[in-house]
Amino acid sequence: MTSINELRKQVTRVITPDDSDYDDARGVWNGMIDRRPAAVVPAENADDVIAAVNFARDAGLLLAVRGGGHSAPGYGTIDDGLVIDLSPMRSVEVDAAARTARVGGGATLADLNEATHAHGLATPGGIVSTTGVGGLTLGGGIGYLTRGFGLTIDNLRSADVVTADGQLRRASESENPDLFWALRGGSGNFGVVTSFEFDLHPVDEVVVGLFFYELEHAGDLLRFFRTWVTDADERCGGFPAFQIAPPLPFVPEERHGDTFCVAVVHWSGPAEEGEAVMQPFRDLAPRVGEMVAPMPYPWLNSAFDDLFPRGVRSYWKGNYVTELTDEAIEAHLAHGPKAPNASSTMHLYPINGAASRVGATDTAFSYRHATFSTVIVSAWPDASDDAAHIAWVRDYAAALTPHSEPGGYVNFMSEDDQGRVTDTYGSNYARLKKIKQTYDPENLFRHNQNITP
Repeated sequence: MTSINELRKQVTRVITPDDSDYDDARGVWNGMIDRRPAAVVPAENADDVIAAVNFARDAGLLLAVRGGGHSAPGYGTIDDGLVIDLSPMRSVEVDAAARTARVGGGATLADLNEATHAHGLATPGGIVSTTGVGGLTLGGGIGYLTRGFGLTIDNLRSADVVTADGQLRRASESENPDLFWALRGGSGNFGVVTSFEFDLHPVDEVVVGLFFYELEHAGDLLRFFRTWVTDADERCGGFPAFQIAPPLPFVPEERHGDTFCVAVVHWSGPAEEGEAVMQPFRDLAPRVGEMVAPMPYPWLNSAFDDLFPRGVRSYWKGNYVTELTDEAIEAHLAHGPKAPNASSTMHLYPINGAASRVGATDTAFSYRHATFSTVIVSAWPDASDDAAHIAWVRDYAAALTPHSEPGGYVNFMSEDDQGRVTDTYGSNYARLKKIKQTYDPENLFRHNQNITP
């Protein structure tokens, strides 16, 4: 193809269907996604990104951008278009004295955590360490440290972004502030971020508590958690969940494969205070299994990695929740225990504390009043099980909808959630549309939960 040959002259490398590594290059984390792009550009620097953006725009090609590849709808790949693969750009440069890090657009949370942990520092990330920093950040960034230090975007100092006109722009509070505002929650609608600059915080070891309770105590756990989380020390985070027990050493072997309600708790304050923090979860109900121990923060951020390997088929839904009502708890009790396998779960992430002290219009992430972000995810290996797993997620989400906010976390949305984009941004949507019109008037960056110009 002549046009692709022209692209080869402009970038470090182009992968096409004739190349032996094409199948790996076109793949994303979700094994349900099987798309065949015309070409993939493994971008090694911002110049590669600029050339690829210009080429896709001028050639009228559909464009996908991939960081970690964890987008549930598989937005990191596309049929017949061009994929910009940022995975070669994984550098992390830490300034320990300034407590900042400059992170390449293709870095994963594992890359970030490894570099910052060497200095006893961290920035709020997600739950699975193989997640790309870029996609996580652009959607907001909900994770373990959210109550104490806010969302990932609340710790973003600046970003270098290639916009649809092929220009590399620095976005910060003082440079292109409208673009900076939109990047903080507006997802991949405004360009390709080639690097991020984050504030870091002193987080080294955390005390981790994993508590497995019989299902009969699930209502007790949820009712306790909704009260506890309102005034718990913000150095304490975690979430309740439903979980089929994998072969963990602290769960009796004869109970492996049984379904439990679970509390995943962490304390980032002084280690000697950790036992007292965990005591309410011990007092709540008898535990079938329990682990409480100090762990390096990167261990906590990777604890669920093995349940979500690359290539697993997966489907997600999510809602914001301001008040966890008794009726909502009844819906959880009806659907959570029906999780079909160990990689299918509901997590109820608290997003209060530091995250709630940012104004609803200070960033594109508008649900600052919400207390929780619910995610329901199912992951499985066999295509013959697609219908059952998808149905479990959809039925569970539908039961929670009357008890949830209209919008949900953009990073937890599936392809069939496109109609929820307006609700997800609420009163910020009109401003996002105007900024989209400024930086991407032709909607080049539309393979996402799209904000139309």
